[in-house]
Amino acid sequence: MPDSKSQDPQDRYRDTVFLPRTSFPMRGNLPTREPEILARWESMGLDESIIEADKGKPVFTLHDGPPYANGHLHIGHALNKINKDVINRAQRMNGARVRYVPGWDCHGLPIEWRVEEEYRKAGKNKDDVPVLQFRAECREYARRWLDIQAEEFKRLGVQGEWKNRYATMDFSSESAIVGEIGKFLLNGGLYRGLRPVMWSPVEKTALAEAEIEYHDITSTTIHVAFPIEADPTPGQALQGTSAVIWTTTPWTIPANRAIAYGPEIAYVVLRADIMEENSLVAPGSRFLVAEERVSDFCKQAGIQDHHILYTLPGEALEGTICAHPLRGCGYEFDVPMLPGEFVTTDAGTGLVHMAPAHGQDDFLLTRQYGIEVPELVQDDGTYAPWVPHFAGIHVFKAADPVCNALTEAAQRWAANGNAAAGLVARSSIVHSYPHSWRSRKPIIFRATPQWFIRMDGDQALRRKALDALADVTFVPEAARNRLTSMIEQRPDWCISRQRAWGVPIAVFVEKSTGEVLRDPAVMQRIVDAMAEHGADIWYSADPATFLGEGRDPAQYEQVFDIVDVWFESGSTHSFVLGQDGLNFPADLYLEGSDQHRGWFQSSLLESVGTRGVAPMKAIVTNGFVLDEQGRKMSKSLGNVIAPKEVTDKLGADILRLWVVNSDSNEDLRIGNEILKQQGELYRRLRNTLRWLLGALDGFTPEEAVPFEQLPELERYILHRLSDLGGLLKQAVQTHQWVGVYPMLHGFCTTDLSAFYFDVRKDALYCDAPSSLRRRAARTVLDILHRALATWLAPVLVFTAEEAWTSRFGEESSVHLQTFLEPDPAWHDTALGERWNRIRALRRVITTELEGARRGGVIGSSLEARLSLPLTEQEQAVFGDVDWAELAIVSQADIQLLTNVPSLYIDDSATTEHEGVVSAHPGPGVGEAEGSKCLRCWRVLPEVGSQTAHPGLCLRCSDVVTA
Repeated sequence: MPDSKSQDPQDRYRDTVFLPRTSFPMRGNLPTREPEILARWESMGLDESIIEADKGKPVFTLHDGPPYANGHLHIGHALNKINKDVINRAQRMNGARVRYVPGWDCHGLPIEWRVEEEYRKAGKNKDDVPVLQFRAECREYARRWLDIQAEEFKRLGVQGEWKNRYATMDFSSESAIVGEIGKFLLNGGLYRGLRPVMWSPVEKTALAEAEIEYHDITSTTIHVAFPIEADPTPGQALQGTSAVIWTTTPWTIPANRAIAYGPEIAYVVLRADIMEENSLVAPGSRFLVAEERVSDFCKQAGIQDHHILYTLPGEALEGTICAHPLRGCGYEFDVPMLPGEFVTTDAGTGLVHMAPAHGQDDFLLTRQYGIEVPELVQDDGTYAPWVPHFAGIHVFKAADPVCNALTEAAQRWAANGNAAAGLVARSSIVHSYPHSWRSRKPIIFRATPQWFIRMDGDQALRRKALDALADVTFVPEAARNRLTSMIEQRPDWCISRQRAWGVPIAVFVEKSTGEVLRDPAVMQRIVDAMAEHGADIWYSADPATFLGEGRDPAQYEQVFDIVDVWFESGSTHSFVLGQDGLNFPADLYLEGSDQHRGWFQSSLLESVGTRGVAPMKAIVTNGFVLDEQGRKMSKSLGNVIAPKEVTDKLGADILRLWVVNSDSNEDLRIGNEILKQQGELYRRLRNTLRWLLGALDGFTPEEAVPFEQLPELERYILHRLSDLGGLLKQAVQTHQWVGVYPMLHGFCTTDLSAFYFDVRKDALYCDAPSSLRRRAARTVLDILHRALATWLAPVLVFTAEEAWTSRFGEESSVHLQTFLEPDPAWHDTALGERWNRIRALRRVITTELEGARRGGVIGSSLEARLSLPLTEQEQAVFGDVDWAELAIVSQADIQLLTNVPSLYIDDSATTEHEGVVSAHPGPGVGEAEGSKCLRCWRVLPEVGSQTAHPGLCLRCSDVVTA
């Protein structure tokens, strides 16, 4: 060890400087540390402690929209649950008792399809498996993934009543869902009817709009001529003419039963005179098309020259009758022309082919005129055995057979000297087409007997739902229009599915009348039985058990269709909310924007239909997650980011920080670079917390300084803290969190690290412990630590906990605290405005200092002497500021300017250093006079004036002597 003579003089005072000390490490090591914190929370019973601490507080209930229990979590799950968790934690730390019961949707195709996939791999046929065995396998599959997902949600730091979770496959849930179906049954809202619904030939079931996604496909398009047989127009203008339709679904031609025209559209009869070489049209053929579509039609049909014979209004077509082009091979019926307000001239011919079994407009129009709805397509997408010419052919392979039949028909009609009939033109088009989002296969519209809930009629569900929305808050507000328009436009709600895994529509239908049995006693027996045995009892019990005495089961049809999973999840409010102290309506529903057509809508309709009110007070919507280039995530693109990958590599707090730093009202982007940026933001926040903890080493309440005695700089920081506290409180109240945490991050980096901490380091490190300035700074640092730890806790759940326990011990938890509430006295608008001006001038000064450093005038800023010229006005504002301390220089002098316009008190000038008024000189920077203090490194003339400590300034000499 060197002797005192050889010791560096600066080392002599090293131990007298109050350098920061903390056990809070610089590196978060989150992938390792976070699981340890989770285990600690489990061992200390944190959830139970929170419940106990929150007793008697007002309840806040965010009702959890249930994810499907069928696979590992994806990034959308993480976004959703983290958003919910941030809101729940913030509500609790704001003084509420949060009741968050996580839930799962366990029925329906997502699970059934996966079990069937295992069957297909094993060469088994699902239809050969007893239904109860199949349902048991589905239940076990769902249970396994429910448990896995619960652990994955916990790893993300999501706090909830996990032991009290709900699942739609719980017996109590299944019973409640059947009870909700029963309410619609008994109030007349439920009925069975024939309607075209979206049908998956692969999955052999009806689908809801929310189960549909759109992909581009190439479809065969055809123009087909229907010979006009009954011509009511004046002068029989349509004699020998054929009405031409255009369709992208050739397979629906066998189901055609009418043609729709627009009453307000102008039509023409044209004669084809000269054809292209490959045209299917014979010269002299006469066609009826909309006037606006003549040019496109002739191009498609290869008609080089034509002549307009007649022009007539659409209304003149009333009563016109056509023949089906396949007449003569099993299609021996008339095809009436009917007025349709939906007909446009945007595409096609202005005449629309009506297949009532395969389109909503088709169905409604033809039923209005008493036309039959033929059932020609089976559940697997093949034509039924009774369909002439096409039996057994799959509709998606029917384009060639249909076109061939239409070509043969055209030849047959022509040979008999009749008007043109059959295929006129064939082409293809790439267009967006609906697909099942599970099988990713195209769907069809198919009329089948299904169970529906009326949107209109006596219950007026549509009107009541729209009225109920008026009392619901939307975040963002623009989302209100989306849900409202969907409710306004939706048809009757098809709630039946032709599958096995789910809650059955447990009703009976009288075979003799076709009427559904509406008996409250029967429904209650069903509900009670399911509460005890689950929905399987519907499949295993004798129907007489439910029908009761006096009814012969042989006279009733027992319905085995299962209910739409959207009805199930939409009815979760009935067995979660209003139970065990949870609020009904819920304070909040929060899901992705796709749930306007899914869970938000089904929940609203179900609750309004059974209770007359919306099940939520507010709806918050977030966007979808895209990759860094704005593309949808897909395995084929290799751009999928899984939550587990992030937690294993970076930690859950980084993922949570990404969520709150994004504008969740819009679509969000994520990728390795974005996560790297979040890591940098996290590092700055962590460093802020670490600096606070280090500077607070040994702090006790006795050290604190009353607010009235705080220096102006400390009071300014508390004013800024008050502003942020108000922003946080507003977010809690409005659920509008976008931008809140970026502002909090900005405060940490700009107001604290780059300003306040920098200015006060000298006082904290070198002032005496009894110094008012040091004590005041530590008083504010104590407040800052408590504020930031609690304010960051809803987001950085692990880091905030670590920052809290590093100071207050492992037996404590930040999650048992409430938000630090700023004292109203801290808010001082005038002080804030003054210090905003001071900081603006400081930025001008630091720019000059940096220029002097680069120019070699000074080394560090503490080697500088600042000369600050100020006018009288400016001196009145800035003259009492300790510019040496604020600019972190050793010496600062103010020079009074006269007869010079003020520069720094003009709002427009304080933010710009270029282009200043030439008469007002800027700050000057020179070398400080004196010697460098060996302890604080300031350069001062007084250094060397103390005999005991000649290397120190007066302040430092007093500190080390005391």
